[in-house]
Formats: sequence, C-alpha cells, structure tokens
Amino acid sequence: MKGAPFTLHPSILTAMKKLDAVVVGELNVDLILDQIQGLPELGKEKIAGAMTLTLGSSSAIFASNLSALDARVGFIGKLGEDAFGDLVISSLQRRGVAVERIIVQKKIGTGATVVINDARDRAMLTYKGAMDDLRLADIDWDYAQTARHFHLSSYFLQSGLKPDCAELFERAKALGLSTSLDTNWDPEEKWNRALFEVLPHVDIFLPNAEEALRISGCETIEAALEILAQHTKTVVIKLGKNGALAKQGGVIVNTKGYEVKPVDAVGAGDSFDAGFIFKWLRGGDLRQCLEFGNMCGALSVTQAGGTAAFTTPEKILRHFKDYFGFREDTL
Repeated sequence: MKGAPFTLHPSILTAMKKLDAVVVGELNVDLILDQIQGLPELGKEKIAGAMTLTLGSSSAIFASNLSALDARVGFIGKLGEDAFGDLVISSLQRRGVAVERIIVQKKIGTGATVVINDARDRAMLTYKGAMDDLRLADIDWDYAQTARHFHLSSYFLQSGLKPDCAELFERAKALGLSTSLDTNWDPEEKWNRALFEVLPHVDIFLPNAEEALRISGCETIEAALEILAQHTKTVVIKLGKNGALAKQGGVIVNTKGYEVKPVDAVGAGDSFDAGFIFKWLRGGDLRQCLEFGNMCGALSVTQAGGTAAFTTPEKILRHFKDYFGFREDTL
C-alpha cells in the first residue's frame, strides 16, 4: 500500500537553510560631511563641521542592518585589497554578516562615496571601483541556494551585473529563493527600460518615490504604483517621513511614517528595506512589514551613517519602544 507523500513543515525547511538572506551587490565606504557651509563650487573652498567615515553602499547597509535585526545574512560582492576594503569587511563582520564569499582583488580599489549631507537630503559623488567588476560569473550559486531570500541593491550602479540582471533573478527564483530589489538612483538618469525584464522575477520591489516616478514614467505616486504592480508581485514605494505605499495583488496599503530628530538621511531607505524584509521573512503581512520598515527607516536617521543606529536586536527593540511606542505583540 502506497503511503502518504512525505512533506516537511515550513519551520523545518527554514531551519535547514544556512542563511535567511544572501545579498549580492556593491561594496564601498561613505565619507559623510555634515554641517556644511554650502555646496561645493569650483575654485572655492567650503567647510564641513563634522565628518564620518563608515560602511557605505546600499547593499552593505541593507545586509548589516538586516543582520543586526537578528537575521542570518551572507554577502557576495567585490572589494579592492586596501584600507577601505578592510573597513568594509570588519564592519560587516561586527554585525554578524558572513563575508567568506566576498572577492578581494588587487588591481581595482574599493569603491568610495563622498556624501554631502544637510539632514533633509544629500548629494553624492561615487568612485565605483571594484563594484563595477562584479559579474554574473562571480556568483556562487551553491552558496546562494543555502539562503531563503535573495536581495540586490543599486541596479543602475552595477555595470558588470546589469546586463545579466534578469538571468540573475531568474536563477535565484529557480533555486527556490524569494527575491527583492532596490534599484536606487540612476546616475545617468536614463532609467533603462531593461529593468522591466527583471521585475517579473522580483517578489518585492522597493523604490523610493522619485525612483518610482522615473522608472514608471508617471507623474503621480498612485499611477506609478499601478504601473509597477503590473510587472512584479509586490511594489513598495518609500515616502520618507511620510511612510510608505504598497500594492500586493489587488490590495493597496498606505502607512504613516514617524517623526524623529534627523541627523542624516544616509541609508534610511536601505534600513527600511532591511526592516521590511526581516518582518516579511518572519511571516508578517503587508501592513506589518511596512510598519516595521518605517520604524527602521526612522531609526536610521537618528545617527550619522546608515548602520550606526543598528547595534543589537535588544537595543533596536528598546529604541522602537522608546521612540515609537512599539509593542512586540502588535507586530
């Protein structure tokens, strides 16, 4: 007599995975200049009142903060063999991110971004360095499939990966991983339509408001949401201090943001992403994920740099309770 088919409970399948998420993307440091006299002008010198050298790059900030929230995170990327590369590796390791699949090479330097920040927004100048040399052939798929989830940031910055990005996401899906993407800004402002070949393989698309408008070609956030939702399963548009707007299937959810005293905005969107994906991986519904993402984004701007506010899960939850009246039983 043929027995019933054997299946594993989802919690057992989760426990069998080495990682909650694998992040593929760019790695660089941020040199953040605050309290500026004004924006730079050719032939003139301006003064900044404060400076921070810290872990940068959307992908690394996302990975670091997701790990700080108590997720198991691994990273695939490229660095130069230099002091900036050492800073990136040590910063990720301090937050518990697995770095054994980060490729270190001698001929190309580690990327760096100079951030000129006035608390409301920021201007950035980036040397891409080794991040530009990461290619599809560098992805260790045996390692990637030890994770439950696959995330990529800075689609437009990664010239080596961008031509094969649709295949990258398609292969991640074929291995059974859920996927998320945050394109970030397009430095060339071309907003390449090839992105629409990638989106069908993306489970969660995480642009901010301006990016959503540029990518969709729409004039309103609501119209952009409708257009983008035709191409991917879940669209989450980040609205900064005003919260977030999302559509999943036929359901639209709008959540309010949180008022905090800002120090700088670097990494706020990446911190939102980390909070959203953390809660999503733990079975949260769309509203719960948005609320948790909003808290993470707001917490991020209370300290300089994208990762400084994310230390340990216990301290992060304590901040959520103090700042936002968060109760664990509500989310």
